[in-house]
Amino acid sequence: MDKSRVVHYLEERASDFYSLSDKIWENAEIRFQEKQSVQDYVAFLENEGFSVTVGLAGLKTAFCAQWGSGKPVIGFLGEYDALPGLSQKAGVAEKESAEGNGNGHGCGHNLLGVGALMGAVGFKHYLETEGKSGTVVYFGCPAEEGGSGKTFMAREGCFNQLDVALSWHPNDLNMMPPGPVLANDSIRYSFTGKASHAAAAPEAGRSALDALELMNIGVQFLREHIPSTARIHYAITDTGGISPNIVQAQASALYQIRAPFAPELADLYERVNNIARGAALMTDTKVTIKFLKGTSNTVLIPALDEVMYNNMCEIPNPVEGAEDMAFALEIVKTQKAADTIIENAFNIKPMPWNKAGNMPLAGSSDVGDVSWVCPVSQCGTSTWPIGTAAHSWQAVACGKSDFAHRGMLYAGQIIAATAIDICDNPEIIETAWKQLRDKTGNQPYHCPIPPEITPDLLEAETT
Repeated sequence: MDKSRVVHYLEERASDFYSLSDKIWENAEIRFQEKQSVQDYVAFLENEGFSVTVGLAGLKTAFCAQWGSGKPVIGFLGEYDALPGLSQKAGVAEKESAEGNGNGHGCGHNLLGVGALMGAVGFKHYLETEGKSGTVVYFGCPAEEGGSGKTFMAREGCFNQLDVALSWHPNDLNMMPPGPVLANDSIRYSFTGKASHAAAAPEAGRSALDALELMNIGVQFLREHIPSTARIHYAITDTGGISPNIVQAQASALYQIRAPFAPELADLYERVNNIARGAALMTDTKVTIKFLKGTSNTVLIPALDEVMYNNMCEIPNPVEGAEDMAFALEIVKTQKAADTIIENAFNIKPMPWNKAGNMPLAGSSDVGDVSWVCPVSQCGTSTWPIGTAAHSWQAVACGKSDFAHRGMLYAGQIIAATAIDICDNPEIIETAWKQLRDKTGNQPYHCPIPPEITPDLLEAETT
């Protein structure tokens, strides 16, 4: 079978997948709470002939769906969690919250999961029609936003059977990653002091809030002396109360630390810890440092990325024929000055591929942990107009648009075609594994989440 027949097959069935993506968008569920989303996926997959197992790695909303047998074993990574506080009406080019739970798909995971599913169904159709050996495994991966679902799954060996894994992400460009995403640690710093009357007996108090503020100031000074590709973010989660006449006896913050590679991240983690300890020492308070979760940097595999990029260049981009380009231009106008508005809301052609892979991306993803277990490739396709930021109301507003649907279809077609090339050319798998061993120094995967941290504990911390 020519790959173009699978591309056409997915185009003929596109409305089925669009409907599923819209269901996930309409019932936006955040990390660890994606129960209805999982039910919708399971019903769809079982109707497609997959055998589904729910509840992987201690995660109630993680699942895998399998079809076929024998080699190659190709995994398809899907996500479906939304973001809190990003409720937005679809197809409206101004900020207007939708009724519901206040969540919104600001990172496009309603599209991501279904696009990966299209790739899996397209590859299944190829194997079934041609009578070829091969195993299709679709992974439903929860809690990518703040929950590191794939990291827990990798820790428990869920991806160990795979020869390769494939995925994608919604974007405002058609592109392969120019570099790895950053490794990421999340930590809670909690200070404990001593309450006292702030006027009558200030000398008897020990302010936890002072300690937290000193820590934050110390980290601000640290930022000048870290690699330019590293990032440190924080959110104060407990200020110790609302009464200024009481010396605050407790205060806490959540920190995220990012770096391109695990050794750099470990160094930054200890430097931030030392600042926290110093702040406690300066204020005669105590600090508790609680590591919550981590994700690994992605390991890019040129042998796979080249195959995926070639398919991106060969398959016609269906976004060009979208019916709602006027709406796309309205979205562009909400994010750009009037004198910089472009005439075309989309770059239809793929961006040049940076084969060196030496330009780290500022974000993080638990796909990185899968990439240490087996070779992974993922692309980005245009589901948002140029300049649209992820985690924005604009991204949510685009989630059910015709151009977003078509961008998802494009991704699914690329992923299916890549899986077919890998199946028909097994030497690609051999080269990919060699590149993975070379890039990791033949070191086994080391999960950044310690074994004592369970999904249940993290769910309690983050929901």
